[in-house]
Amino acid sequence: MIHFNCFSISALDVSQILISAFLAICFLQSGLDKIFDRKGNLDWLIGHFSNSPLKNIVPILLMLITLSELFGGLLCVVGIVDFFVNGVKKLMLYGLIINSISLIALFFGQRLAKDYEGASVLVGYFIITIIGILSFSVI
Repeated sequence: MIHFNCFSISALDVSQILISAFLAICFLQSGLDKIFDRKGNLDWLIGHFSNSPLKNIVPILLMLITLSELFGGLLCVVGIVDFFVNGVKKLMLYGLIINSISLIALFFGQRLAKDYEGASVLVGYFIITIIGILSFSVI
């Protein structure tokens, strides 16, 4: 247990904060990149999914994944602030859950596009996210 003035923080708290911060950076950067370079992302994704069953709905999927990445990342950031202000970790957990759903969607898309290398990269992010979620069940 680490003590700051009137505030105590456990190793579990630190781990949850760091996992949330890591994923917030990852997903906010990715979501913002999809907004600021929408055309580049859309062009790449249309080519990437040209031989998959998703080829006709790429613009809709880009919008959905962008929103989920931004929402999950934002919940992690707000959750970290909420923990330090109110001692509540619920929003961090919700952010991790949204991030895990985003990762499953991305993994599904990569597998359908037969980009097995791209899908394998997501596994590490997913494991970290699931460890973060599971850490909330520790009493």
